[in-house]
Amino acid sequence: MYPPHIFADNPFNRGEVERRDEDWIIQQSQEPHTRFLPFRNLNVLLTDDSPPELGWLSTQQAQPLPASAEWIFLGLLDGVAHFAYDLSKDAAAAEQVLDATGWHFEDCRTAGETMSGPNTGMLSQARAQLDWNLRHSFCSVCGHPTDKGRGGQVRQCPACSAQHFPRTDPVVITVVADTEGDRCLLGQSRGRLQRMRAYSALAGFMDQGECIEEAVAREVMEEAGIRVKNVRYHSSQPWPFPSSLMIGCIAEADTTNINMDNEEMTDVKWFDRSEVLKALEGRSDELTVPGPIAIAHHLIKAWAHGDMP
Repeated sequence: MYPPHIFADNPFNRGEVERRDEDWIIQQSQEPHTRFLPFRNLNVLLTDDSPPELGWLSTQQAQPLPASAEWIFLGLLDGVAHFAYDLSKDAAAAEQVLDATGWHFEDCRTAGETMSGPNTGMLSQARAQLDWNLRHSFCSVCGHPTDKGRGGQVRQCPACSAQHFPRTDPVVITVVADTEGDRCLLGQSRGRLQRMRAYSALAGFMDQGECIEEAVAREVMEEAGIRVKNVRYHSSQPWPFPSSLMIGCIAEADTTNINMDNEEMTDVKWFDRSEVLKALEGRSDELTVPGPIAIAHHLIKAWAHGDMP
C-alpha cells in the first residue's frame, strides 16, 4: 500500500454503532473529557505550535455551543468522543475562542501543508462533513428544512421523510506514459493550475455508470485527444474541497499526437523524464508541478522514479 497521502490516515473510530443512539451522542457532547474542534467559514482552529496542531477544545472551553453553530460527531479516539462545530454565523463566539486560546483559524489547504498525516485525516473528515451539513439544511425533494441524525451522517426531512446522506465525488487523476516509457503527459487546466503556471496529471470527475478505467480513458481523450491502455491503480486521496476522492492511476499511451480541448485546457505537453525529475526538485525552468499536498505530485514522482504498479 502506498504511504498515506495528506488528508488521509484518519485514526478515528467513526462510531458506526454508537452514533445510532441520539441520546448517547448528546451525553458524549457533555462529558468533560470530550474534545471539540472549532471552524469558522470552514477554516479550522490551529494552535500556534511549530508545526501547528489541530486546536481541540475541552468541553468546558467549548460549551455552551451557540444555537447557530452547526456541529457533527466525528468519532472516537482512544475511547474519547470528538466533535467539530462551525461558528460562521456567530462572529462574537469565534472571537471569544481566539481570545481564550490565543490560536488562529486557518484555511484547510494551508493547514494540510504544515501538519502530519493523522491530523490532516481528521481535518479532512471534519471539513467535508461540516460542509455537507451546512449545504443540506433543506430537503432536495420538497424544500423543507431537514433535521440532523446520526451525529451528522444523515439529514432527515420531517415533511416528506426523505433521507439524505453525505456524498463523495470520485475523480480519476492519471499520469500517462508514452509507449517508450521516457515521457509523460501533463496538462495545465484553466483556473487554479493556470494561475500557478503548474502542469499536473490529467483529471476529471467520474460519470454515472462508468468504471475507473473507462473514466481514465474518457478524460484523457477529452482533454488531450490521446487514447490510453493498461490503466493501473496507484493510490487514492480524500480531497475535502468539498468532498472528492482522488483516484490516482498510471496509464500507457496508445497514441501520442495531442489534440487538446482548448476550452478546458490551456496546454498539454509531453515531458521527458529528466525534465520531470528536475521539476520535482524545483530546478526546472520549463516545468512546475504540484506540491506534495496533492496526489498529482506523488503520481508524477512515481512515474519519474519508475515506482509504478
